[in-house]
Amino acid sequence: MSRFRVTHTSTFRYSGPVQASYNEARMTPLSQAGQTVVDTRLSIHPQTWTMDYRDYWGTAVTAFEVLAPHEALVITAEHVVEVGDRPPVKSPASWETLASPEVRDRLAEFLSDTSTTEAPDEVVDLTRSAADGLEPDAAALAVCLALRDQVEYIPGVTSVHTPASEAWAARAGVCQDVAHLAVGALRALGIPARYVSGYLHPNRDSEVGETVSGESHAWVEWWVGDWVPFDPTNRVPAGSHHVVLARGRSYDDVPPLRGIYAGRGTQELAVTVEITREG
Repeated sequence: MSRFRVTHTSTFRYSGPVQASYNEARMTPLSQAGQTVVDTRLSIHPQTWTMDYRDYWGTAVTAFEVLAPHEALVITAEHVVEVGDRPPVKSPASWETLASPEVRDRLAEFLSDTSTTEAPDEVVDLTRSAADGLEPDAAALAVCLALRDQVEYIPGVTSVHTPASEAWAARAGVCQDVAHLAVGALRALGIPARYVSGYLHPNRDSEVGETVSGESHAWVEWWVGDWVPFDPTNRVPAGSHHVVLARGRSYDDVPPLRGIYAGRGTQELAVTVEITREG
């Protein structure tokens, strides 16, 4: 079990005064099996009205608006979270179970592709080859590793809305591209899969009290009788160094911030994530 303090700051600066902005923040971690939110706080400057709710996917959302003219907007999320490794699935489901009407109806949303997760034919062929002869859980792992071997981690060549097909064509991208490819490939096999957003502590050897520059991160979960979290970018199970914020079909269901503003100026965004190990 690891205990982390996470400070995530997003700063929007505008080239001219903004008259109003309307926003949603998905920046509050989930309390769930293996993850306990000890403390959480979201501050917004200029100070504003807020409303908290859970969206369709179970994500904690803070809606807020700023109606006074402003040239900058700063959102700071600070959390203390305890995270542990997830135990393996005791009795992984068979291909027959995954193909059953009960599973396909109940998890239909995680078997259907989105515009950013649809796997190109070449990926489907690679997926089938990697999974050949394996049961679903082992097949899912093999698929994620095979895809990662083909995609080089290069920041800046894609955006959060880049389709998996474009990242595959470039054989390059970042964590959300690898996650989108993996989700689409697993769904093509008939394995329910979902996209996970959160934070990653990059240093397993950090000392208590040490603050490091962390990362907003993305990984996947596949269902084989229970959900199995895996970080295909780093080729490791997602566990005690991964803090879950949100889950959905793709990035479009879980953006940390989404909003619009009224004004003629352009905006620039700066993001920092600091993670301190507390235990």
